[in-house]
Amino acid sequence: MRYGEATVTVVDPRSYMTYQPFLPEAAAGSISPRHVVVPLRRVLPKAEVLTGRVTTIDQDRKVATIAPLVGEAYELPFDYLVIAMGAVSRTFPIPGLAEQGIGMKGIEEAIGLRNHVLEQLDKADSTTDEEVRRKALTFVFVGGGFAGAETIGEVEDMARDAAKYYNNVKREDMRFVLVDAADKILPEVGPKLGQYGKEHLESRGVEVYLSTSMDSCVDGHVVLKNGLEVDSSTIVWTAGVKPNPALTRFGLPLGPRGHVDTQTTLQVQGTDYIWAAGDNAQVPDVVGRKAGNENAWCPPNAQHALRQAKVLGDNVISGMRGFPQKEYSHANKGAVAGLGLHKGVAMIVMGKMKIKLKGRLAWYMHRAYHGMAMPTFNRKIRVFADWTLGMFLKREVVSLGALEAPREEFYEAAKPAPKPQAAAEPAPAAKAEEKAKAS
Repeated sequence: MRYGEATVTVVDPRSYMTYQPFLPEAAAGSISPRHVVVPLRRVLPKAEVLTGRVTTIDQDRKVATIAPLVGEAYELPFDYLVIAMGAVSRTFPIPGLAEQGIGMKGIEEAIGLRNHVLEQLDKADSTTDEEVRRKALTFVFVGGGFAGAETIGEVEDMARDAAKYYNNVKREDMRFVLVDAADKILPEVGPKLGQYGKEHLESRGVEVYLSTSMDSCVDGHVVLKNGLEVDSSTIVWTAGVKPNPALTRFGLPLGPRGHVDTQTTLQVQGTDYIWAAGDNAQVPDVVGRKAGNENAWCPPNAQHALRQAKVLGDNVISGMRGFPQKEYSHANKGAVAGLGLHKGVAMIVMGKMKIKLKGRLAWYMHRAYHGMAMPTFNRKIRVFADWTLGMFLKREVVSLGALEAPREEFYEAAKPAPKPQAAAEPAPAAKAEEKAKAS
């Protein structure tokens, strides 16, 4: 665009973007949490970044209502609109899940999970109550896709390393449980690699229960549909995602599962000034449909979102210029997943050939792919530096649980001391008795 021709405004409740494929490694301490996020104002210096939420969109007036972090809501006019709100955790009305569950969609949750797991080891090491120990050392993960399998692999690795520094906690004392309603884990890499991933986790002592789901987890008492019941202080929920529910307030055409219904050009159906991409968009898969699958849609993953963003940017400019829109078309290039340090699976698609890797080589592929895909050169260097240092230095096993309430200690020191209670006045009967004795 020409200088001063347009203003690009980005509205987001967070002032940073999170590279979600690295959340499991951040939870395990392999990557510093700060290196998994990218500050928006730094990487988008020519854009106007507003920290807040879009609450409503008036398409007739072309106005969005912005709710900032502080202050009153206000209206923001626009000429062109891009909907890229991503996804949120897909949950179900399971008793106890909202109170006990830990998600893995943001860096805050990854840090919280790491601190929580290490705190459970601290509890188990310091108590003689076997019931408390058993509950603290039982870790339940619901969901066997990329997020669930990678997270349990990384966390089990971290807990195994951390146990070396505890006198009363051993890896044999811990219980890791992975639950999935499907009949396999890691479906993205195919059945054979998925089966390898399952067998690999089981060889590390992880209990894998497939074709089952969680019925309840009230107060940490987990009840599975297959009849298994365990008490756990750690319940990690990674059972898929769904489009951001805020989309229902914007008056946009939505698909059957709540995604924004788009054309192959990423334009929202029925409009010529709104585009959508990423996890909140229902984008037709041109390659799949050419192959004969009339109901093929692009899956909600980073491989498609990154490429959709480039086509979307060009199409917005084409819309401003009055040029034709370009179709989004991308063939699947495969998938990679890490299952802990030096362990992984990978499926690389090259034309009609599929290359399947497992073990250390697949783990190298996983790190190389995501390391190169990490946004900004600054963050790439920092991530690779974390990995390099990890080759020579031992893993950190420090729990910083106080981060969740950082002012608590200062508040205890600074709050006013309670006033000393005055000596209680004797009851009337006691006064009369004392007077009689005195006389």
